Amino acid sequence: MTPGSRSNTLFWMGQSGLDFIEIDGSYGEGGGQILRTALAFSALLKRPIRVHHIRAERKNPGLGHQHVAAVEALAKICEAEVEGGRVGSDRLTFIPREIHTGNYRFEITTAGAVTLLLQALLLPLCLSPGRSRLTLIGGTHVAWSPPFHYMSEVLFPVLGLLGVPAKASIERWGWYPRGGGRAVAEILPGSELKPISLIDRGSLRRVRGLSAISHLPGHVAERQKNYAVRRIAEEMKLEAEITLFFDAPAIAPGAFFFLLAEFEKVTAGFSSLGERGKRAEDVAKEAVDSLEEYMKSDGCVDPHLADQLLPFMALAGGNSAFTTTRVTNHLLTNMWVIQRFLEVKVSLQGEEGRSGLAEFSNK
Repeated sequence: MTPGSRSNTLFWMGQSGLDFIEIDGSYGEGGGQILRTALAFSALLKRPIRVHHIRAERKNPGLGHQHVAAVEALAKICEAEVEGGRVGSDRLTFIPREIHTGNYRFEITTAGAVTLLLQALLLPLCLSPGRSRLTLIGGTHVAWSPPFHYMSEVLFPVLGLLGVPAKASIERWGWYPRGGGRAVAEILPGSELKPISLIDRGSLRRVRGLSAISHLPGHVAERQKNYAVRRIAEEMKLEAEITLFFDAPAIAPGAFFFLLAEFEKVTAGFSSLGERGKRAEDVAKEAVDSLEEYMKSDGCVDPHLADQLLPFMALAGGNSAFTTTRVTNHLLTNMWVIQRFLEVKVSLQGEEGRSGLAEFSNK
C-alpha cells in the first residue's frame, strides 16, 4: 500500500532537505517494537525513516502480518510513501506527510495484536488536532503483547495524567489463533503532554482481577479464580476481588486471567492466557507469580508499563521520571529508538533485570 503518487515520491526524495533517520531493526531486543516506535515518531515529527535488518534474529525475520498492518495504518493516517511494506521484507522506507485524524478501521487478518497496532497509532493521533475513532480487528488477548484490558485499565489512566485523552472499549474478544476480536479506541486531541513523576507507589488500595473464558466449561474460570485468591491470601496476606466472566464474546475458545494492584499513584497489571493442555491453575499461577515479584520489588511502574510510557514522557515538557521494578531489554531498546528522533536528555540508573530509575529532561 503506497498512498500518494510515485512521481511525487521521486521529486521529494531528490530534495536536498530530506534527511532520513536510519534505524537498525536488529538493535537490542530486535523485535517489532523498534518498528512501531520508529513509525510513530516518523509520522508525528514528519521525519522520513529507513529501517533495515528488521527482526533479523527472529525465527521468521522481516515483517510479519501484524507489522505490515502497522505500516499500512500509519501510512494511511499520514499519507506516507512506503517502500518495502510487505510480509517478509527486512527493509522499509517510510516518508510521512500531514497527519489526518478521523474515523478509521484497520484489520489484522491473523491473530496479530490490535493493542500493538494501537501503540503505533496513539502517539501521532493524540498530538494532532481533531478527534479520532479507531476500530481495530484482530487479536485482543494474545501472547507476546499487552492484552486489551492492560491497555484500558493500566496504560490509559496513566496517559490521562500526562494529558492524553483516550479511552477504549471491547466489543468482541480475539484469541490466538483465530483472532477476529473487535476493539474501539477514541482519541481526543491533546494540547501538550505534561510532565509526570512516578517515583513511589503510595499505599495499596486493593487487589482485584478478572477470570474470563470463551466457549469453555465454567469451572475453568472458577479454578483460575480460586487458585489466585488462595495464594494471594496465604502468601501475601491480601484479599483479592476476582470477577468471573463466563461468556466473553468471541469466535473461538480462550481463557484469560488478569490481576490489578491498585496503589495511590499507579496501577500495576499482570496477565496470563490459557492454551490447549494448560491447566487453569497454571494460567492463574503465571499472573500471581508476576504480582508477587512486583510486590516484593522496589519501583513504581511495572516492567510492561515502563517501556510503553517512554515515548510520551520523552515528549512531555519539563522534567519527568519513573522508577520501575525491572529494567527490561524492551525498555533499553525503546529508549535507543526514541533518542534517534529527539534530543531529550534521558538517564537510566539500574541494570537490566533489576529495578531502575528513568529521568527525562525536555526544556
